[in-house]
Amino acid sequence: MKTSIDLKPDDSGFKFDNSYAKLAPVLYQKLQPDSVKSPSLLLLNNELAKTLGLNPVALKKEAAEFLSGNSIYTAAEPIAQAYAGHQFGGFNILGDGRAILLGEHLTPENKRVDIQLKGSGRTAYSRSGDGRAALGPMLREYIISEAMHALGIPTTRSLAIVKTGETVYRDDAYPGAILTRVASSHIRVGTFQFAASIHNDQVLTELADYTINRHFAEIAASENKYAQLLEKVVDLQAALISKWMHVGFIHGVMNTDNMSICGETIDYGPCAFMNNYDPATVFSSIDSKGRYAFGNQAPIAHWNLYRLAEALLPIIDPDEAQAIAVAEKLLGKFPTQFLEHWLAGMRSKLGLFNTEADDLKLAEDLLMYMQKNKADYTNTFRALGKESLKAMEIYHDAGFKNWMLQWEARLSRQPESIEQSLALMDQTNPAIIPRNHLVEEALNAAVDQDNLQPLEKLLAAISKPYRAIEDYADFMQAPAPGFDNRYKTFCGT
Repeated sequence: MKTSIDLKPDDSGFKFDNSYAKLAPVLYQKLQPDSVKSPSLLLLNNELAKTLGLNPVALKKEAAEFLSGNSIYTAAEPIAQAYAGHQFGGFNILGDGRAILLGEHLTPENKRVDIQLKGSGRTAYSRSGDGRAALGPMLREYIISEAMHALGIPTTRSLAIVKTGETVYRDDAYPGAILTRVASSHIRVGTFQFAASIHNDQVLTELADYTINRHFAEIAASENKYAQLLEKVVDLQAALISKWMHVGFIHGVMNTDNMSICGETIDYGPCAFMNNYDPATVFSSIDSKGRYAFGNQAPIAHWNLYRLAEALLPIIDPDEAQAIAVAEKLLGKFPTQFLEHWLAGMRSKLGLFNTEADDLKLAEDLLMYMQKNKADYTNTFRALGKESLKAMEIYHDAGFKNWMLQWEARLSRQPESIEQSLALMDQTNPAIIPRNHLVEEALNAAVDQDNLQPLEKLLAAISKPYRAIEDYADFMQAPAPGFDNRYKTFCGT
C-alpha cells in the first residue's frame, strides 16, 4: 500500500496544484506508480531544485521513496496522459506507456511546471511494454537535457535519477532507473492528434483553451485564438529547431508525439551531437532511411506542424475549406521564419552585428567547405579568428582561405571592432558539447562499473559550455577518426 506525507515548510517544498487532471477524463488515466524493490538516489540536480523553490537537503532524504513512486506526496495527483502520434510517418494511438505525471508544481515565481516520473511502471497506454526504464537511457536524458539547458536551448530538464534495485530486460539485462523530468508541460502535437481522433470537438476545444490559458494567455481573448495558437506553435518550433542546428544537435526521433506545444525539446531518446559537419548525419539505430537526419529536422518540424493543423481544423473554422485556407497561410510562414531564426543565429556565430544581403551565402559557403573537409562543426566555429584554426585541416583548403578573406572583409564593414565580434562569437559558439564518445564513456562507467566520476566530470564540463576552461580541455576534442561511422544510439524502450 502506498504511503503519503503531509507537506510542511521544512520538507522538500513541492507545491502541487494540478490543473490537467481537471480536463476531460478521456485525456488521461488516474493511477499510482508501481512500487519498486530497492530504490536509491543516484543523482540529484541541486541547481534545478533550488530554481524550483525546493529544499535540496530535504529532497535528497525523500527522493528514494517519493521519486521512485513507492510513496506519493499527498498533494500530488498522478496521471498518465493520453496522446497519439505519427511515428516515422505512421499514425498510432499512444500515451504515457512508462511515465506518470505526479502533478504540477508552482515555483516561487508562480510558474507552473510538470513533475513527471519516467520509468514508473505500466499504464493503460503501455501496450506490450513493461513500463520500466533502464539506467543508461535515463542517464543519457539527464546529460543531454542539462547540456541543452546550459547551451540556452529550451528544454525539459532532469531533477533526479533513482535506481530501482530491479533489472530491466531489453536486448540484455540492465539496472532499472526512474528519471524525474521537469517540463513547462507535456502537451504535445500528439495530444491534439489524440483529441481530434476521438471526434469530440468539445474535448478538442477544452484542450486548446487549456493550452492557451497555460502557455499563451496573451491570445486568450483573440477573435480566432485557435488559429493564433497554431501561429504561436509554428514560430516556437521554427526558433527551437534553428537553435538545434546552431549547435549540431540531432534529436533522432522527431515523431509528432515528441514535439512539445510550448517549444521545449522533449523526449531524449537516440539523440546525439554531430561532430564532422554533414547534413545527412544520423546516429539513431532505428532511423535507417535518415528521416530524422540533422539536415532534415526543419522540414520534419514543418511536416509535424501540418499534423497539428489538421487536428485543429474543426475549431479554427466550422467551414472546413476556410479552416484549411487559414491553416495553410500560417503553415506557409514556417520556412521563412525558420530561415530568419537560423540566419540570425548564424550571424552571431560569425560575429556579425548587422545584416547584409549576402550573409546567407556567406554562412552556406562556410558549411560547404566544412562538409568538403569533414571539419568538426563545433571546433571550426569556435576557432574562427583564432590561431587554433591554423592547426585544422580545413585551414589549408584554398577555397576556405578565400572564404576567410570574404568573412574578414564583411567584419570590417560593420562599426563594431574585431574584438567585439570575437566576444560575440565566444558567447554563441560553444567550446564544449556532450561529445558522443565521452557520453558513452560516462554511461558505461556508471552502468557497468558503478563509477560516477566520469559522469560527474562530464556534467561539470557541459554546465559551462561557452567557457574554454583548461581543466576541461579533453572535452573540447573531437572523437578519434572513424568513431562516428560506427556510432549508434538507441531509444531505450
